[in-house]
Amino acid sequence: MNKVLVHIEHISAGYQGEKMLDDVSFQIVEQDFWGITGPNGCGKTTLIKVILGLLPPLSGAVHFADKQLKNRIGYMPQTHLIDRKFPVLVSEVIASGLCSEKNMTNVQKKERIHETIQSMGLHAIASKPIGELSGGQLQRTLLARAIINRPGLLILDEPNTYIDNVFETYFYDLLREMNQTTAIVLISHDRNAVTTLTKKVLTLNGKKHE
Repeated sequence: MNKVLVHIEHISAGYQGEKMLDDVSFQIVEQDFWGITGPNGCGKTTLIKVILGLLPPLSGAVHFADKQLKNRIGYMPQTHLIDRKFPVLVSEVIASGLCSEKNMTNVQKKERIHETIQSMGLHAIASKPIGELSGGQLQRTLLARAIINRPGLLILDEPNTYIDNVFETYFYDLLREMNQTTAIVLISHDRNAVTTLTKKVLTLNGKKHE
């Protein structure tokens, strides 16, 4: 039996007194691949913020079986949340995914950064500022940042929004490969993509869920 990694227990959450989620409960176990879907405004991103500790719940709790896992969550945000005017290079964004790694030498970090850039096909644009990237290139950069520390839990918020056809097949194959050792939670309004890729589905619709 796979070990429970995260227990989301009776979570209710919202903003400025308006409740977006009401009494949501589920567990994330080893090698889980959860898909969270539902219409815009149903609380998908709100739920993720609670799991990441970015938003305190109105009630309920998130329990991590391993305290170290809390520091080893790979998170890929929606691209519209990224300030493209910020003067940072692709390689620097990716490297920032290792900022919490205290047991790696600088040489090991450089090797991991190089390896990740190559595997994601970003070597040709590694020195470009993010303001010059296409939507698909920025998605790949954010995904590289999310997976560079080899997380125990990977959370992807609307990852297929700007993925181009060339990268789509590789992206899905990469997720399936990672899922052999990493639990994944994928948030998308595209129910077809969710049901095709994932093993379990949580559907949110306002305060209701199934």
